[in-house]
Amino acid sequence: MEKKEKNQFIAALFLPSVLVFTMFIVFLIEIIFNVSFNSYGIYPRKVSGLIGIILAPFLHGDFSHLLNNSIPILILGSSLFYFYKEIALKVFLWVFIMGGIWTWMSAREATHIGASGVVYGLFSFLLISGFIRRNMQLISISFFVVFVYGSMVWGIFPIKVEISYESHFWGFIAGAILSVYYRKQGPQKKEYHWEEDDNDDEPPTPTENPPSQEITYHYVYKEK
Repeated sequence: MEKKEKNQFIAALFLPSVLVFTMFIVFLIEIIFNVSFNSYGIYPRKVSGLIGIILAPFLHGDFSHLLNNSIPILILGSSLFYFYKEIALKVFLWVFIMGGIWTWMSAREATHIGASGVVYGLFSFLLISGFIRRNMQLISISFFVVFVYGSMVWGIFPIKVEISYESHFWGFIAGAILSVYYRKQGPQKKEYHWEEDDNDDEPPTPTENPPSQEITYHYVYKEK
């Protein structure tokens, strides 16, 4: 890996790593001090639950919940910042906020915690955006997302009532909307232009004074 690409990769990992690191710190504080911050999650349609729009992604019920969200955030988040660096921060923040607001507006009356809404937003953005842009490199990322995380799509349906499928659903919708909204920004389809040699089809230019041609006559004399 060249130095420039290595620096780009490190930069792409920065914000997703900060988010995951903060999630682990919060979880460790809860364990060490035997406290729970779950009450700061999203509680729909209550003013006190609005704080959860910002805080809920940092809160998790157990280590399995934390780990299941951490790995996708690192993979999908770094992919977003590496391949869509011009718009990545805007997409990341809007997924964070839009999914949280819509969950607060429409979800069941319960405390909703976890970063899975963000995960679903990143998933749908990377999935859809590559096909919209018709960029072969980005389409390959879309196929990668389908191959690795395609089964996530079942999480937007109310199959398991103990899971906040509402945050999954609204995160997915947020990512899809953003993929369309920002389709003209960031990397685009690569178009190739072939240059033609204009001289190939042009007839040769006649000269003003073409060289004269000499004609030689040979006479043969025969006696009668």
